[in-house]
Amino acid sequence: MSGSDSADEEGQEEAVSTGNGDLRQRIDAVQERIAKAAARAGRRVDEVQLVAVSKSHPAGQIAAAYDAGLRVFGENRVQEAQEKIPLVGRPAVWHLVGHLQSNKAAAAARLFHLIHSVDDAPLARRLDRAAAGLGRPLEILVQVNVAGEDVKSGIEPDRLRPLLEEIARDCGTLRVRGLMTIPPLHPDPEKSRPHFARLRELAAFARSWGLPGAGLDELSMGMTDDFPVAIEEGATLVRIGRALFGERISPAP
Repeated sequence: MSGSDSADEEGQEEAVSTGNGDLRQRIDAVQERIAKAAARAGRRVDEVQLVAVSKSHPAGQIAAAYDAGLRVFGENRVQEAQEKIPLVGRPAVWHLVGHLQSNKAAAAARLFHLIHSVDDAPLARRLDRAAAGLGRPLEILVQVNVAGEDVKSGIEPDRLRPLLEEIARDCGTLRVRGLMTIPPLHPDPEKSRPHFARLRELAAFARSWGLPGAGLDELSMGMTDDFPVAIEEGATLVRIGRALFGERISPAP
């Protein structure tokens, strides 16, 4: 290791160490907001899982968050997760919360405990083959574009049943745990409420179909700017990055 590499690593470790107090305060603040939102909705706080979105944040910061009590982390990109997960050195639970390309399906099946962003049958079949090769079921969520935005991934609501039927018929190693959505970006979190309510209603309707391998009990919705509203509308997984880790760190050129 060169002197400059050693200095860089020491600097990163110092930054993580000196920031631990702030990190713990942010975690406590987010957990308090989760608890208050659950109480407003008449729900138990343990019905809501915090997924700490660690995209672009270094392994040392994720390890510090684990040591501060967080257990579930969300990554957006398979390649970044491949590099970081071994460096974290903690038995964390990893979720893929970003869009998944079909050519990354095999790697994603190896790395992640839950994939939030399945939105077509070919991708589901690739994940199924990969999971079968690993000899274990793979848990997934189906991403639904409830707002109908052209720029967002996810299936249209009226395509949900055909996709779930294809997965039930063709993908014996996949377990559909629920649905995910990303509403349109808006400074007023109340603007997200109708989209969260729509996903909750859609999941309840889909459960009535009784499709095998589709429990549909999980609703992944809500991020830093709107997660309390999502919890009030039934979210069981909230994907929070900035409120925990601060602004994303741009990768070095």
